[in-house]
Amino acid sequence: MADFHLVDVRGWDCDLQSVYTAYMGYFQLDSIPWFERSWGHLFNSFEDFLAFSWPVITVTDTWTGRAHIVTRMTSVGAFVKMIKTRFGETLPLVDNILKIDPFENHQRHLRTVSDWASYKKLHATLPAVFLAALKTRIRSGEPRAIQELWEAKDKTFLAIDLETSERNPSSILEWGYAAVRCGHLHTLGTWPPVPEDNYRKGHYIVSEYSGKVVNKHSPTFPWQYAFGDSQVIPKAKLPEIIQATISSLASPDSETLANSLVLVSHAVSEDLRRFEEMRIKLPHNVLIIDVPTFEACLFKAGLRGAMLDAKSGTPRLPNTMLSLRSLLHSLSLNIDYALHNAGNDAFACLLALQLLLDPKSTTLPLPRVRNSTNPYTPSISRSPAPLFVSPVLTPPLMSASRPWSHSASPQAAAAQDHIGLGENMPGRRSPHTSSKFLAPDRTMRRLSALPTEEHGRITYKRSASASALEGLTGGLARATIG
Repeated sequence: MADFHLVDVRGWDCDLQSVYTAYMGYFQLDSIPWFERSWGHLFNSFEDFLAFSWPVITVTDTWTGRAHIVTRMTSVGAFVKMIKTRFGETLPLVDNILKIDPFENHQRHLRTVSDWASYKKLHATLPAVFLAALKTRIRSGEPRAIQELWEAKDKTFLAIDLETSERNPSSILEWGYAAVRCGHLHTLGTWPPVPEDNYRKGHYIVSEYSGKVVNKHSPTFPWQYAFGDSQVIPKAKLPEIIQATISSLASPDSETLANSLVLVSHAVSEDLRRFEEMRIKLPHNVLIIDVPTFEACLFKAGLRGAMLDAKSGTPRLPNTMLSLRSLLHSLSLNIDYALHNAGNDAFACLLALQLLLDPKSTTLPLPRVRNSTNPYTPSISRSPAPLFVSPVLTPPLMSASRPWSHSASPQAAAAQDHIGLGENMPGRRSPHTSSKFLAPDRTMRRLSALPTEEHGRITYKRSASASALEGLTGGLARATIG
């Protein structure tokens, strides 16, 4: 076992133990008294069968994902030839050997197994082989593997997002996350997760860059977090907060078992690069899902239906990937909150993943009407941006939801002008027009006249009994936050 070299995986498709099993089945089926033959001692046990010195490698099966110790059919032929040469009898090549379709496409270590001790030692490495293949399958967006993760109901999915400076990507302006602890919720009988009630959410703004670093090409909106309160923190504390968040959700590191934490992102490579710069430690057994890659695999497999490129009108190509905004539009989500806010993007990323995995049972967030009372100004460019058109949409009945909130407040109207509206759009206010001359339509008057709570949702007057019942059910919902 100490001496080995690399071999290509092609042709290594016969599970070694199944070779022995297949011959024992052949003897039984054809009533062959193998125990009376001169070569019968080679089949007294699997350990005796290994004495032939079998060349083997370890691989995982593409379909099942299980790890196997495999050999080549040519080695089986050599075994049969050895019996004919030494004992003068001919054994056929049995056809009921378990065949493996190797998932690995790179070279593997060649070993030689000649006794039970060496086989047992190699067999002990199979869990690590399985884990390495699983990490690759999940990272590459394999639909079946990711679906099995979700349906297991025992993982914690942590979606993250970092907003960085355009001039220096190492300067992190914001960090946001959204997490759902599936094992915790399933134990409490809460399944599937309700995003607004069961997601654990957070948003952090780095104080050193707030109001000082402005992205011109891709403006950020740090003060428009829609799912809670933003926290302003010093730059030095950000790595500690991220590390603590990960540590609170992850299980111990292991070489043979997958972590309970599954990292989710729509820009995995960049996020991991920033983590390395901040010296944030991730357990080596953490599984990582890149949502655009997963969606592209679903589309390539025909699981998302036909889609058109909104710019060219031509069918979407199989290997194209969607931006987060385009992905949300393709899922018919109402984007009534600002993207390029780290907290909002993380929530939207986790919601998109859940919709891709369980579209029928997922409860969509209720439409919100923001009541912008935050005195801070968004970190955005002052020049109006062009109207956004989603690059890829599902045809033809799908209409893209507007990426702005319907709020009559001056702050929200100003932010909406920067999200993607021109100055001369119907119903929009010119930046040079005072708010007292703004005449909202009838619908906006009704919405703005209704009382709203701190997150901007409309509240209604209810009877005392209804309010008591709502308070009870609301308390139960909050008790199951993932």
